[in-house]
Amino acid sequence: MTVHIVRLGTKRVPNEGIRIGTVRRPPRGVPKREYSSQNWYDVWFPNLSPSLELIKLGQNADTESEWKSFMRKFRAEMTTPENSRTLDLLAALSHQSNFSIGCYCADEKRCHRSVLRALLLERGAKID
Repeated sequence: MTVHIVRLGTKRVPNEGIRIGTVRRPPRGVPKREYSSQNWYDVWFPNLSPSLELIKLGQNADTESEWKSFMRKFRAEMTTPENSRTLDLLAALSHQSNFSIGCYCADEKRCHRSVLRALLLERGAKID
């Protein structure tokens, strides 16, 4: 059993399980009833997305220093009790079932899902 970290909208891998969209906004121009069939996500969970202000900071991060600032601030957002408990839950569930979390960004290295990966690993999650 594992967590898969994915790019939303991509083809699903075998045994991926339920796909959770950790994005602030749903995909544009896609009817809600087609989110799952088009491989966006099965469940929308914006709680694990950066705040709107932080998304802008991350999207405009041109230097390594700016990107590190984004990651530091996003990690801080994930320390709220609600987000911390959610990450603990996902880490525990990764030992019992397959599921995936994802975002739209093409490059995971410049995406908040890289931070989510690290936070889940720090909590002992099984990640593929």
